[in-house]
Amino acid sequence: MTIDDPQALAQVTAAFHEYERALMEDDLQAMDALFHDAPTTNRYGVGEVLYGIDAIRAFRKGRCGSPQRRLGKVAITVYGDNFATADAEFFRDGSDRRGRQSQSWVRFADGWKVVSAHVSLEGATS
Repeated sequence: MTIDDPQALAQVTAAFHEYERALMEDDLQAMDALFHDAPTTNRYGVGEVLYGIDAIRAFRKGRCGSPQRRLGKVAITVYGDNFATADAEFFRDGSDRRGRQSQSWVRFADGWKVVSAHVSLEGATS
């Protein structure tokens, strides 16, 4: 199995940064386009557990934007031709508390999509 094929790594990295842009600009259409449109797509957040793309979309529409943040270290790895992970540290504006984000990406016919995501804050109890 090839690890970090340069072309696939560049594609996933671009998709990851497009998602970050969309998140910071509350671009719901772009965020939706980067998540797999399926009931099997899940997202665990700091205070929510979302099963299926419909629950993820409803959460995004109801929250009126993500807290602004800056990225720390980002680690993206591509395994073979169709699977990748993206792990990132982030820091919300006005806070030194570290957040963590993990995403599983799969290459579908229409491009790389997040199929699973987890967001947490260091030291969070909920």
